[in-house]
Amino acid sequence: MSTQSYTDVKETYVTDLEKGPELTTQRQRARKYCICGSIWGLKILAAVVLIDLLLAISISRSLFGLEDDPDKIFGNWGQPGTATEGLAWYPTDFLRDVVPIPCHSHNDYWRKVPLFSALHAGCVGTEADVWLLDDGPALYVGHDPAALTRNRTFKSLYIDPLVELLDRTNPETEFYNDPYSRRGVFDVDPGQTLILLIDVKTEGASTWDQVLEQLEPLRSRGWLSYVENGKVHYGPVTVVGTGNTPFDSIMQNSTYRDTFFDAPLGEMWEDPDVDDLDSPAVGSLTYDATNSIYASVSFKSAVGAVPLWKGLDRSQLRTIRGQLKGAHRRGLNARYWDLPAWPISLRNQIWHDLMGEGMDFLNVDDLRGASRKKW
Repeated sequence: MSTQSYTDVKETYVTDLEKGPELTTQRQRARKYCICGSIWGLKILAAVVLIDLLLAISISRSLFGLEDDPDKIFGNWGQPGTATEGLAWYPTDFLRDVVPIPCHSHNDYWRKVPLFSALHAGCVGTEADVWLLDDGPALYVGHDPAALTRNRTFKSLYIDPLVELLDRTNPETEFYNDPYSRRGVFDVDPGQTLILLIDVKTEGASTWDQVLEQLEPLRSRGWLSYVENGKVHYGPVTVVGTGNTPFDSIMQNSTYRDTFFDAPLGEMWEDPDVDDLDSPAVGSLTYDATNSIYASVSFKSAVGAVPLWKGLDRSQLRTIRGQLKGAHRRGLNARYWDLPAWPISLRNQIWHDLMGEGMDFLNVDDLRGASRKKW
């Protein structure tokens, strides 16, 4: 080491020794600021969590809260030892004042009272995952094989209750006896169709054939929406196939069909900044209003994660607007599934943003939150 370098190091060392107390004080101050900052950060995070919990509690005790919970209304319906023992149908009075709203009851079969919980909230879309097993022809309903039970079938949870419900909204009395009556499930808006989304989980063609067979009670009464010679006629129930549902099976009959497809929204993006609404839609023209109702895609895969502190960014909004444009130009109803569910403040903001951009159906797990229309 050169004499000059040694001298520089020595001077630096001596200087640091002279500044020892000052450096120690600075380090202590920095450490104090770091600890205080961490404490305040934890306090802010705790406050956010507390606000979300309080909001969730307030929702559960709202007008659509615990006292009106369908699970409590119907939880013991038809059970031995109750006044309703042996009755398979549900009362319809609870729907008398329900106003339909554009929400889809995601994984509806998870609810203690499938179908009726969604109707009580006003959702005009409901969903069933169906499985055709080797013991057929029953279609079991559940999210995965571990959730399947003998008494939870497509017929018992959806077909039979819908038939009973619609029989009562389309009665034959001395005052009302219209053989062509097609009143829907909502008294407030009897012309509103109910979308029954069927997510096929097993082999597509054979499972869908069984779905078509089990729809016969609704079909024979004229309660299914249908397409005839290229024109759509809406009825009380509109059946839509998704999952492993084969599009070819839905399109087999070119002149008449009474089921529709859940089209891939992710394939329909168009430039939202180009004003070309009068020109034909670009991309795939396979799907339109005569064969599809929904156009759906996973929000997480199509749009991406949404940071808690900033919400949707410009790029994400552009993706949403482009997909909505493509769906609407085909006459389809756009729907995102796999939406963020927590924290509630972020979820509500995304709901608000999506509906503000023109989303047609809000995919929801929290029926009470959706029924409050905080979007």
